[in-house]
Amino acid sequence: MRGQFLNDAPRALAFLVSQQAFIEPGVYRTQYPAVRYPRLIPVDVNAPEWVPSVMYFGMDTVGQAKWLTGNAQDLPRADVLRNMYETSVSMAGIGYGYDLEELGKAQLLNMPLTADKAAAARQGSEEFIDRVAIFGDTAKGYSGLVNHPSVTAGSAAPTGTGSATTFASKTAEQVTADVNGALTGIFTGTGTVELADTLLLPYTQMSDLAVRRIDPMSQMTILDWLRRNNIFTLETGQPLDIMGVRGLETAGAGGTARMMAYRRDPTVLKLWLPMPFRFFPAFQTGPFRFDVPGAFRLGGVDIKRPGACRYLDGI
Repeated sequence: MRGQFLNDAPRALAFLVSQQAFIEPGVYRTQYPAVRYPRLIPVDVNAPEWVPSVMYFGMDTVGQAKWLTGNAQDLPRADVLRNMYETSVSMAGIGYGYDLEELGKAQLLNMPLTADKAAAARQGSEEFIDRVAIFGDTAKGYSGLVNHPSVTAGSAAPTGTGSATTFASKTAEQVTADVNGALTGIFTGTGTVELADTLLLPYTQMSDLAVRRIDPMSQMTILDWLRRNNIFTLETGQPLDIMGVRGLETAGAGGTARMMAYRRDPTVLKLWLPMPFRFFPAFQTGPFRFDVPGAFRLGGVDIKRPGACRYLDGI
């Protein structure tokens, strides 16, 4: 029986297929802490899986009421402006596999295959999507969350020690002024329509603000102070969501550190993911080799309302 299995590729493949039914459901449920895109960007999975591109409409409203008389003929009208956009969708993939000896030993010892290889493939797919979502992909023409050309980029005020712009050179009040400047710029720049609820910082700057106190006599850190004393919180009573994102240390103009403020809402931005990662049926790829392919299809990050986003460089 032992020799029969090791020389019987169809039985090896059948054993692998039976194991997939137990391995893959658990792998799909696994969350990966280092992958940030689901929390940073609304993800849209509603388009057909094999669609070559996604078309959508951006919308804005115009019109303003005014005083009238009873016989007025010049009633102002509201209107809706729609612009059509299209983003391509591309396919990527990663899989895992076994050789005949691995499958033979597993069946001989009556031991199930572990989920380690499948989990590694799934994690590889999530890290790939995370990288494209945050930084884009020049080969595909995709822009990312932190380097989108439609988003206005400003420079931090030179109010730090020696006219420096970096947060490390500034007091709590000066850092707060920079953050509120970006938030206020979004609010006033959109006619008080958009109000950013999310702030992204490089981990270096976020770590510094998380341990540096607002003054020697207080236990409150600058990060705590920012969460309470910002335009969004003062306007809505809700806490500003502040998160660290790797890669922002050099994402700004001239390789400087970049901060991003934006409203995290699917009407503002989204990542197109028509086909989330999935495994396909196992197949034999060589005399002693069996592979399980995995694939997914995604587009870039579309920022439909760039006025609700702003970058601040040189922090």
